[in-house]
Amino acid sequence: MTLTENREDSGTQNGPETAAVPPGGGGVRRRTRPDPAARSRGGQRFLLLGLVLASVYSLFPVYWLMIAATKDRVGLYQSNGLWFSGWHLWDNLQQVFTYDDGIFLRWTANSFLYAGVGSLGGTLIALATGYGLARFDFPGRGVVFAAVVGSFLIPIALLTLPLYLLFSAIGLVDTPWAMLIPCLINPFSVYLAKVYTEATIPFELLEAARIDGAGELRIFFSIVLRMMTTGGATVFLLAFVNTWNAFFLPLTVLRGQENWTLNLGLYHWTGKKLESGIDVTSLVLTGALLSIVPMAIMMVAMRRYWRTGVTLGALK
Repeated sequence: MTLTENREDSGTQNGPETAAVPPGGGGVRRRTRPDPAARSRGGQRFLLLGLVLASVYSLFPVYWLMIAATKDRVGLYQSNGLWFSGWHLWDNLQQVFTYDDGIFLRWTANSFLYAGVGSLGGTLIALATGYGLARFDFPGRGVVFAAVVGSFLIPIALLTLPLYLLFSAIGLVDTPWAMLIPCLINPFSVYLAKVYTEATIPFELLEAARIDGAGELRIFFSIVLRMMTTGGATVFLLAFVNTWNAFFLPLTVLRGQENWTLNLGLYHWTGKKLESGIDVTSLVLTGALLSIVPMAIMMVAMRRYWRTGVTLGALK
C-alpha cells in the first residue's frame, strides 16, 4: 500500500476530523471538531465577565457614596473621591439627625408610611383583583384585563397632573392620602398577581373548598393568600421600591415639608450650599446613604420567600 493510499484510508476512517489532500497539496490537512466542553467553558467565562461588569457598574455608585459619607467638607472637595480621607461618619450622622430640628427623621417616617402602608394595601388589592380575573368568569372579563394591561403601559408622569387636579378638587393635596391612594392602585401589580394565580392556584383546589362549604372570602384569605406568598412578596417589594423612590408625584401633591418624603427632602437640601456653618452637601450624601439601607434590608428579608417559591416550582 502506498503512502497516498494510507493517507486516504486515514482520512476515510477519521471522517471529518482528517481529509486527504490532492497530489501536490503538500501534506495532510486536518480538521478538528469543536470541543463542546471548551465551547461551554467559553460561554461561562463570557457570562461571568458580563456579571462582573454589571456588578461593578451597579455597586460603584454605592461605593462612592459610602466613601463620601465618611468625609468632612475639606476631605470631600480636596481628597481623592475613591478613597477615605479621615473618618467623620458619626459627625455627619449626628448633623443629619439634628439639622433643622430633626426633620430628616420626619421625612423618613413619612417615606415608611407611604411606602409601607400604601404597598401593603396595594398588594392585598392587587392579589384579590388578580385572583378574581384569573379564576372567575364574568361578563367583560377580557375588557377589564385589556384595560389593566393598557393602564400600566401609561407612564406615571402623565397621570401626575390629572391626579393633582383631582386631589385639589376634593381637598386632598398636601395630605398623606395624596400619596397613599395612588399606591393602592397599581395595574402592573394586578397583572403580576393574575399571572401568578394562573400558575399556582388550581381550579380543583377551589372546587374542593367550595364543596366543603367554604365561602369565597374564607377561600381567599385562608387558601389563596397562603399559596401566593412568593407572588405577594414580589408585588410588595416592587411597589415598596417604586413608592420609596418616587419623586415627581410627591413633588406635585405635597407642599409643606412636614409631609415630604425622604427623596423630596434631600432634593430640597441640594439647593443649599452652606447654612449656619454646616456643610449641607455632606448632609445630602449621608442622608442618601441612609436612604438605601431600608432597600437593602427589604431585599434580604424577602429573599427567603423567593427561595421558597423557586423550590415550590421545582417540585412541581
